[in-house]
Amino acid sequence: MLQDLNERLVIMPANPDHAIAQSRAFSLYLDRLLSARPEQQSLLHDKLAQPFDRTEMAGFADWDSLDTPEAMTPPLRSLRQAVMARLICRDCNGLADLDEVVSTISLLAEFAVQQALACACRSLPQYGQPIGEDSGEVQQLIVIGMGKLGGGELNVSSDIDLIFIYPEGGETSGPRKISNHEYFSQVGKRIISLINDVTLDGQVFRVDMRLRPYGDSGPLVMSFAALENYLLTQGREWERYAWIKAKALTGDIAGLADMVRPFVYRKYLDYNAYGAMRELHAQIRREVARRDMVDNIKLGPGGIREVEFIAQVFQLIRGGRDKSLQLRGTRATLNRLAELRLLEPAAVQELQEAYAFLRNLEHRLQYLDDQQTQTLPTSEENQGKIAHSMGFASWQDFLDALNSERRKVTRHFEQVFILPTETAPDHPLSCLWRDICEQDPTEQLSSLGFDDVSSVTGQLRSLAQSQRYQQIPLAGRKKFDALIPPLIEVSTHFPNPAATLSRIISLMEAISRRASYLALLTEYPQTLQRLATLCSASAWVSNYLTRHPILLDELLDARVLYATPDWPALASQLQEQMQQCEGDVEAKMDTLRHFQHAQAFRLVAQDIAGMWTVEALSDQLSLLADTVLGATLRHAWLDIPSRHTDTPRFAIIGYGKLGGKELGYASDLDIIFLYDDDHPDATDLYSRLARKMSTWLTSATSAGILYDIDLRLRPNGASGLLVSSLQAFRSYQEKQAWVWEHQALTRARYVAGAADIGEGFEAIRHDVLTQQRDPAALRSEVLAMRQRMLESHPAQENDVKHARGGIIDVEFIVQYLILAHARQLPALTRNTGNIALLAVAAEAGLISHEQAEQGRAAYRDYRKLQHAARLNENGKVEVNDKLLAHYQQAQQLWRQVFGADSLG
Repeated sequence: MLQDLNERLVIMPANPDHAIAQSRAFSLYLDRLLSARPEQQSLLHDKLAQPFDRTEMAGFADWDSLDTPEAMTPPLRSLRQAVMARLICRDCNGLADLDEVVSTISLLAEFAVQQALACACRSLPQYGQPIGEDSGEVQQLIVIGMGKLGGGELNVSSDIDLIFIYPEGGETSGPRKISNHEYFSQVGKRIISLINDVTLDGQVFRVDMRLRPYGDSGPLVMSFAALENYLLTQGREWERYAWIKAKALTGDIAGLADMVRPFVYRKYLDYNAYGAMRELHAQIRREVARRDMVDNIKLGPGGIREVEFIAQVFQLIRGGRDKSLQLRGTRATLNRLAELRLLEPAAVQELQEAYAFLRNLEHRLQYLDDQQTQTLPTSEENQGKIAHSMGFASWQDFLDALNSERRKVTRHFEQVFILPTETAPDHPLSCLWRDICEQDPTEQLSSLGFDDVSSVTGQLRSLAQSQRYQQIPLAGRKKFDALIPPLIEVSTHFPNPAATLSRIISLMEAISRRASYLALLTEYPQTLQRLATLCSASAWVSNYLTRHPILLDELLDARVLYATPDWPALASQLQEQMQQCEGDVEAKMDTLRHFQHAQAFRLVAQDIAGMWTVEALSDQLSLLADTVLGATLRHAWLDIPSRHTDTPRFAIIGYGKLGGKELGYASDLDIIFLYDDDHPDATDLYSRLARKMSTWLTSATSAGILYDIDLRLRPNGASGLLVSSLQAFRSYQEKQAWVWEHQALTRARYVAGAADIGEGFEAIRHDVLTQQRDPAALRSEVLAMRQRMLESHPAQENDVKHARGGIIDVEFIVQYLILAHARQLPALTRNTGNIALLAVAAEAGLISHEQAEQGRAAYRDYRKLQHAARLNENGKVEVNDKLLAHYQQAQQLWRQVFGADSLG
């Protein structure tokens, strides 16, 4: 039905006389207006086919010549009448859609405010101009539109919420000097009078100033400094909600936005917004019930305000982190929520349809008699008019459709706002936690299945008696106390309940004074099971969460948490987030860290769920590093002054685990930097870029660190230049590099930056790896290098990396085979990983198929063991018969390649 109505709003043909007659029959206000003002009838007839735009408003009168309130008052009201007459006729006859209605009336309000301000200033020539005491510059009043005016969504009979701000104190420059505060107070009063006063011509808009700081008891105008102090020291939660839509209609728009944004939007994910919005809604509901306003389509259940609350709670929670949510309009915000999958697109579609239905209805209620009402009519005549205007044959048909839309809104509102534990009884383990220090919980904990009761008891008592717990504010402690019992219970669902609970308690201690994280776990109890699953499986994950509790947000949506990464889409998302931070290096560095931490956390959750092999997981972690390094390069370059090009002729080359795509969760990055640029300042510029990138990657910010990096594999090592030209790199590799550097080159690849430099590097790599070499000399060099490594890292069987026949030995075998045989077998130069290259060597007859398969199986198992040990923060592995057999098989392969005496 609603779709049909919207289609009629677009395509219904216009017959001006018939359309006006129909509209007059519907609207008492329009009928009175056209009867009293024949000139409006003529104007309406001639212009009905076109929307009322700013150009027409500006040409409606010679506004600049109106120097007194007495001169300005009549044309402003006449303009409002003309706009209203046309909107009523266009809307009721299907010529205007909702966008046109709300944007036109909002434009009228902005235009009226701007003309009123200009007239008010012109009418006070005796004071001259207000001058800032610090800047010495002329000051202008900033008129802030709040509510639906700020959002560009005014209804047709709305009042307008205004706040008056001026930048600096000082005094005026005229013959009668007064303070800027006094001057702007007089200007503000004249603005209000010009717009709000009811004259024989009516009024323009009712003006409401109650949203200003301190409300009715506060000063009419306020300086920037006073407003900033108020927001910092006394701004309340409901005011954050109000300031979301704030728009400067005049004056220093950028300065106001910079001041207000930190008050409205927190840098962290602010889940406390749920509680604040829930309480504000409860107050509205109580008022609706007290005044019997159930039929109010704005404030009643399933009404306009609930749709707005749904949109704005996500803005308050996430707008500080994602600037794309810093929108004023309700419908634009809902669309963005769908794009971010914070709300399901189907849910957003229902909300958009319901919102359009309710707003269209709101306007028709107000068209009847130009009254600011959102209440359904009681007279049969008006009920019939409303039903017909909304496209229904009867009032009952209309009510059925209205109630259907309101039920949709209510359902979605409750899904977002109703606290799942609000009506639930106390958790069965509440007494255990409450009495943990007074009673012995041994028997109860044992019955729950805990394997180390004394340890669990001690940790719970230590938590309850800790100073950190005792200092939690009352509201936060209530949430904390409500979370511990279900967390105890959920820990018992795992084979290591004591370790699981211990890791969870460490996390809870870390976030105990972070009310927003407690609110997140309280608002979304389904996260507790996911949290326990991860903590049970991995000590590393538990500690990672404890260091970065912002990642708790990742637990909210299993679809996102377990979704296979789409790296091109994620790279675009990261680029968009970085662009939102333009000009703020610290914000960019934090954005990179939040992105990398979130993606790593999603991968470890998927890893624990069994979605990845170790090899595939390493590929994903390497793609993550590539994505982050690419973004870091692009944006660090933008921070280089005097750069000579927008796109640097610069590339990042990955070595080691990054080069071989074998990254783990905590791996550092072995990288070098290459450039190919003839500009005379190239070496200096790219050296500065490399240093800046190193800082961006390794510095500890409030969001943590990004990666540890190792630059020692560059030409001449730690003593060499930080960056090398492509030609210098070729010369070094061909004439000066040690054999171990060529070994390292076997696991190197282009990662990010200029693609043609990457191609140049790959050509150099291929040429170097396929050089003719003396096998005996090469063998001697490789064995000597392995011996030096053993001297610094002795072989131990529980150290799968350094053990004889372990990871390093397999890697040395592959590296030797590449350097010795790639000239005859170029396939060995492909950077496909050790497992694949062993198969290539076997196919070429360089090693036996049997030993190649044994080496491949051993290396694959070593990677799994190493990965599992790191997940549980254990540097050693369990030595068993299978592992010893792998060592023996890899040692046999070593002897086949290097000789029977090569193991010493």
